[in-house]
Amino acid sequence: MSRVNFEQLLDAGVHFGHLKSKWNPAMAPYIFMERNGIHIIDLYKTVAKVDEAAEAMKNLAKSGRKILFVATKKQAKQIVADIAASVNMPYVIERWPGGMLTNFPTIRKAVKKMSTIDKMSTDGTFDNLSKREKLQITRQRAKLEKNLGSIADLSRLPAALFVVDVMKEHIAVREANRLGIPVFGMVDTNSDPSNIDFVIPANDDATKSVELILGALCKAIQEGIQEGKAERANKEDGDAETAPRRERKTRAKKSDEAIEEEIMEEAEVKDEASEE
Repeated sequence: MSRVNFEQLLDAGVHFGHLKSKWNPAMAPYIFMERNGIHIIDLYKTVAKVDEAAEAMKNLAKSGRKILFVATKKQAKQIVADIAASVNMPYVIERWPGGMLTNFPTIRKAVKKMSTIDKMSTDGTFDNLSKREKLQITRQRAKLEKNLGSIADLSRLPAALFVVDVMKEHIAVREANRLGIPVFGMVDTNSDPSNIDFVIPANDDATKSVELILGALCKAIQEGIQEGKAERANKEDGDAETAPRRERKTRAKKSDEAIEEEIMEEAEVKDEASEE
C-alpha cells in the first residue's frame, strides 16, 4: 500500500508547479500538463517517488543511521523542525553553515563549545567572570544554540540529506554531492533534479504539501527505528540464550580433552612397563 494517495496529494496542492516561463526542462518527465500558464505535476509519479524515498529512509533508520533535514524557507521551517524532532533526527532550519558537511570537524568544535559554556555555568567558572564577559558568552551560547543546537547529537556525517527546496538549499546539496552523501529532495518544476538521488516531484512552497510529504517519510523512518530496535533486541536475546550453550560445549570439550590426556598417560605407563 502506498504511503500517500492521489486524493491526499491533490487536497494538499502538491500538484501545483511554477509558471511555465520559470520551468526547468529537466523536470519534463514529472510534469503532467500546463493549465493557465502553470505547470501541473504528475501526482501518480509523486506517489511512486514518495514510496521509493520512504523505503530507502526506512532502511537507513533501521540501521541506526541519521538523516539530516534541511529547510531554511519560512513556510517549511517549523514543520521540518517538529517532524524531524519527533523521530529524533537532526535538522537545519536557520542559515546553512558553510562547510557543514565538507568541514564537519570544525562544526563539531563549535557544537562542543556549547557544552564547554554549559560546564562553565555549573562548575562555578561563570561566576568569576565580569558582567561584560558573562554577557558576551551568553550571547555566543544563544547564537550557537540557534544555528547548531538542532545538530548537537550529530556526532558524525549524516547517512543522507533531505531538502525541501533544492534551489534554495543548493549549497547543502553541493556539499552532499561532493562527499557522496545521498540526497532526498522535494523538487518543484523550476528546479534541477539532476543532483538529487531521490527526486520527489512536489510543490515545495505550500505548507500543506511539505507537511504531507514529510509526514509520510517520517512515518517510514519511525517504522525503521522500531524494526531496528526489535532486531537488535532479538539478537541480544539470542546471544544470551546461546551463551550457556557455548559454555556447556566448552566444558564438554575440556572434559573430552582431559579424558584423552588420561588415556594417553595410561598408554605411556603401559609402554614403559612393557619395556622394563
